[in-house]
Amino acid sequence: MWRRWRSYWLVFSQAVTIALAVVFVLATLAPGWLPPLSHAPADKPATADGQRPASMPSLAPAARRAAPAVVSIMASRPDRDGLAQAGLGSGVIVAPEGFLLTNNHVVEGATEIEVQLADGRRAQASLLGTDPETDLALLKVGFASLPALSLSNAPALQVGDVVLAIGNPFNVGQTVTSGIVSALGRKQLGLSAFENFIQTDAAINPGNSGGALVDAQGRLVGINTAIFSRSGGSLGIGFAIPTDTARRVMQALLRDGEVRRGWIGVELRELTAELAESLSLPVHEGVLITGVLAGGPAAAAGVRPGDAVLRVGDIRVASASALLDTVAALPPGSHALLALQRGPDRLDVQVRVALRPRPRARR
Repeated sequence: MWRRWRSYWLVFSQAVTIALAVVFVLATLAPGWLPPLSHAPADKPATADGQRPASMPSLAPAARRAAPAVVSIMASRPDRDGLAQAGLGSGVIVAPEGFLLTNNHVVEGATEIEVQLADGRRAQASLLGTDPETDLALLKVGFASLPALSLSNAPALQVGDVVLAIGNPFNVGQTVTSGIVSALGRKQLGLSAFENFIQTDAAINPGNSGGALVDAQGRLVGINTAIFSRSGGSLGIGFAIPTDTARRVMQALLRDGEVRRGWIGVELRELTAELAESLSLPVHEGVLITGVLAGGPAAAAGVRPGDAVLRVGDIRVASASALLDTVAALPPGSHALLALQRGPDRLDVQVRVALRPRPRARR
């Protein structure tokens, strides 16, 4: 009995071994002869109208919505020899009547500005105003009923949100790149006087300046303005001006032809614990005054170098940029109460706010 079962087992083992060998040979030399190992459904193809199924998300709708409102800009300016020199950039149509925003550095010093629309039409643009301190400029072209991206419907961005950068890098033609919001509220980069940048890793290159940064629904969230680069190309660190800043600047340029900001004539420095101790200041936050312009508003009010500004009116200021922004928001000609710490003494001074001088144009 045992010998019979043993012989059956040997026959079974040999059959299994031969079957596995055959499967191996077929899988290696003729895999098409074997049936599929599972019945999982194959990937769904695109539908007849070219739309992807829900399992394959695409940013194409956002690009289609935003791209027609992004233009290419050629700004001609004379060089030192008197010859015309062309600079390239991008811009965003922000109103159907032909108003568009770009960077000040794209059009600064230009004697002629030509705009090319996404549909190929070209037009000469008039410069309505510039704001070098946010690096924004407002242009107007003579077309009507243009595709536009509104400045009023920008969503609240979060770090990690998907964004698209649209512009004309290196003059290769309109280009769309994607990335995420890497950081918000970037300051003290030395790019402009008033900074509150969106940082993104969407590729931004020379020629993208003034172009659009849009979200995954194609809504405008920023104006691309600068990159951090050692080579001149994208390293994944780009910066855009938020639409709330762009909207305020545009409204001021349309109303006054310039952006009017408050100014008191002081030089500022962050107040560190070491500085506070060396100056015998019994405070842990505030902004140190390091210089006072002779004859300026602060000097006339009695502000001195070494004073620490704690508040402007009811607004506490804990950084130089916060003080700069707070004073800039005050109407020229108004009065502001500064709460100061001078050595061991706390005092309030009344300052008459002046109009912030316009910075000199770069040569």
